[in-house]
Amino acid sequence: MSFELTTKYLEEINERLESGALDTVVDELQELHAADVAEILDELKLDNVKAILAKFDEEQRADILVELDEDSRAKVLKEASGKDIAETLVDNLDSDDAADIIGELSDEQKKEVFTHIEDREQAKEIASLLTHAEDTAGALMATELIQVNENWTVLSSVKEMRKQAEDVDQVHAVYVVDDEGVLKGSLSLKKLLTTSTKTPIREIYNTKIQSVKTNTPEEDVAILMSKYDLFVIPVTDEMGKLLGRITLDDVVDVIKEEADRDYQLASGITEDVEAADKLLPLTRARLPWLVIGLFGGLIAAIVISTNEGKIAIIPKLAFFMPLIAAMGGNVGVQSSAIIVQALANKSFSGTILNKLTKELLIGLINGLICSVLLLGASTLLGYSLKLALTVSVALFCIIIFASLFGTFIPLALNRFKIDPAVATGPFITTLNDILGLSIYFYISKLIFAF
Repeated sequence: MSFELTTKYLEEINERLESGALDTVVDELQELHAADVAEILDELKLDNVKAILAKFDEEQRADILVELDEDSRAKVLKEASGKDIAETLVDNLDSDDAADIIGELSDEQKKEVFTHIEDREQAKEIASLLTHAEDTAGALMATELIQVNENWTVLSSVKEMRKQAEDVDQVHAVYVVDDEGVLKGSLSLKKLLTTSTKTPIREIYNTKIQSVKTNTPEEDVAILMSKYDLFVIPVTDEMGKLLGRITLDDVVDVIKEEADRDYQLASGITEDVEAADKLLPLTRARLPWLVIGLFGGLIAAIVISTNEGKIAIIPKLAFFMPLIAAMGGNVGVQSSAIIVQALANKSFSGTILNKLTKELLIGLINGLICSVLLLGASTLLGYSLKLALTVSVALFCIIIFASLFGTFIPLALNRFKIDPAVATGPFITTLNDILGLSIYFYISKLIFAF
């Protein structure tokens, strides 16, 4: 049964903590998943969070710390000693999770933590993970895994796997390497169990295996695992030596973060921010596109002012200006959203010309339908034939233009190595407002000239 944090439940927790019923609260939280406990702790005062965490054993505390919001975790660990952090995290978490949290600490705390890690080999592995560039497979991987040598027999492999399994919480795959540690393939547990114990591993392992390099962008890792329905994927260095593995739970976080980032970019937010962030980061993230939108609006106002004479002669032209601007923006965002999604998923195929031709046909169909509907509606509402024709023809042209524009801009940005997600939202809508109104007034000039 899934847990849902409600305001009423949170109030009850706070009331019990204020009344001194800490043990009762902890007993109740012990029954919940670490992620649910973290969700509750994120909403509590720091003193209460520390008091509750102190009641959990080290393994449970480590699991909860992983799930805590980054800001909450930073507050909890800020005053913790290096010894406590080392004993809580390093001994109870996979290397990737431990490295992620240690990487968030200050340089002084990092040094202190590393001095208290008793297993020096483990300390080296975590330190090595911290050297990988952020948002790459190397930073995402864990070093705990099961590997066997291609020259071993089934019997010796099973013995060795039992030793290695002590450091691995869940065995997702068994990898086969050569004497140099180079990844050769994977081993099926079924074959391992059904094959003679004297059989060499090189005769039964699968050579067809997907892998990534340490410098592979994490977004590409997520796409690869999604494409091939992989639960785990091995990570190698440039020479093919097996270094670690990435599991699906790590990739789910990447997919979520990437989706959040693209949504924010599409909405005109230039930095990775959350609702709980302080005023300055939130303001800084939103302001750039607002300024661009402001100047875009000023240009649109200039376009309108230069056509003041037409509006004065035919005031009803102004009635349809919001419609023209809105339709152009909507069509542009629709077209760009499809392209941005295809580029993000690495599923884009064909040439730019093919895509523009396809969008032109879609624009022609949509434009024709919408313009005919508008022509009929305008006529029924009693507007003159010239005005109805002006609005309908303008809408037809704007839909075609916005379709092509919304397709071309993301592709052009991607060609110049600029994130195409910035093409959606404010960028497309602002430009379409300006150009759409320009087209509208130009067509009105042509039609009313007759």
